[in-house]
Amino acid sequence: MRAIWGFCLVLALLLWCGGASAGVLSDRTSSFPNWESKPPIAVAKGDLVYPDWIAGTWNVAITLVDLASPLAPNIVTPGFEGNRRYLQQPVLFKVRFQPEKNIGFASNYTSKDATKIVADRSFNGLNIAKAYLGDGGVLSVKVDPKNPNRQITVLKGERQLISIVTSRGTETPNPREFVSTEISQQVFRGEYDIYLNEVETTTAYRVVGGGENGDSASKRIEADQVTAIYLSPQDPDYFAAGGHPVALYRYRLELVPA
Repeated sequence: MRAIWGFCLVLALLLWCGGASAGVLSDRTSSFPNWESKPPIAVAKGDLVYPDWIAGTWNVAITLVDLASPLAPNIVTPGFEGNRRYLQQPVLFKVRFQPEKNIGFASNYTSKDATKIVADRSFNGLNIAKAYLGDGGVLSVKVDPKNPNRQITVLKGERQLISIVTSRGTETPNPREFVSTEISQQVFRGEYDIYLNEVETTTAYRVVGGGENGDSASKRIEADQVTAIYLSPQDPDYFAAGGHPVALYRYRLELVPA
């Protein structure tokens, strides 16, 4: 269960992650762990479109560098203490970003002419799951062909993780930086139980090296990411939490061309 919980936290990071007010999202990463509530972002429509410089296949190293349980000891989420074992332990996997195929979807991108770069969610989700759970721990990752914001991960032992992105925001501080935030509803269905929560993932990407727009083979990408867990209304501690996050995780990412 601990490994599955760690995988659930990271899964959203490179799958989805509408604009927000200037600077709101960028400021969130620097304010860790002082998060009081969810950010003011729009309802998610279509796919998340990334900058052109993220296109391609990447080797990713993601490292948990800090974590916090703001409402402890009164409210502590399942798996929080177990996730301490991931501190300063890089987890490695491959991800891919490619031109959008389902061109009928609306998105956060305004131009109708330029190619839109999006995450290959099935490829990324499967690789992330295997990195945390092992090759035998995950059976399949499927994205709803009619809704890119809905994904089902089938795990060993008749377990499922259903993730639905509900809101999203992006910022582009400059041509070499990109900040995204998404909030998703997650439902984990075990053999005997169901666990629901809301997950916010805010990630600040920056391209390092390469040309002026990060378009050469020598580039790499670095990112700071914070994942926040909020209780769902079905949780008995929902009102006690008062809309505050009940767990916070801070990660460092490094992406190099595969």
